[in-house]
Amino acid sequence: MSVDDDRLLGEQLAYYRARAGEYDEWFFRQGRYDRGDAHRRLWFEEVAAVEGALEAAGPAGHVLELACGTGIWTRRLAARAARLTAVDASPEVLALNRARVKDPKVEYVQADIFRWIPAGAYDFVFFGFWLSHVPADRFAAFWQLVRRALSPSGTAFFVDNLAATEAVARDARVDHGGTTERRLNDGRTFRIVKVFYDPGELAERLRGMGFTAEVRATANFFIYGRTAPR
Repeated sequence: MSVDDDRLLGEQLAYYRARAGEYDEWFFRQGRYDRGDAHRRLWFEEVAAVEGALEAAGPAGHVLELACGTGIWTRRLAARAARLTAVDASPEVLALNRARVKDPKVEYVQADIFRWIPAGAYDFVFFGFWLSHVPADRFAAFWQLVRRALSPSGTAFFVDNLAATEAVARDARVDHGGTTERRLNDGRTFRIVKVFYDPGELAERLRGMGFTAEVRATANFFIYGRTAPR
């Protein structure tokens, strides 16, 4: 990884650490993300579609969640898993996750995902709104991590953003150059990685790397997929 990548990823981590206490406003469409009742209904209809696809993918056994965040998806995974390992680089979001999930089956690991090495194999790997934060030149290495983490019969599932203007804060914009500026409620700004994917192109790329790939999108906001090493 280049020095520039290291600097950008350091700023990205600083952003998510500083944003921990306000992160859920984005998911629940509150504050600067509130675009009215009709938008909120549409958003959560599409969230429900992704949740249904995740349930159909069958998270079970020993589950790994990468970039687990504040626990919005952790609590859903914990309900199905025999054990769950939740990894994130931010101690602030891990504390919020523990408080939300409160499940002894969950083991929390504070680690830089770009350097973390799994100690064993997992039956199911999940990452929500993380793939878009992986720099383009780290894409292959990240999927090598997923392959290494999965048991021979394991499955991975992910969800991320489509490039939708209404998904970001009212005072933000959607950039398509691989990075974007994000603002906190207190006005501080940070530069982070943000790579948007076309479902068909992403599926083709994963197949070229030796994965099966079923990648879909909701009408407006989300891309999601189920994949496994061939």
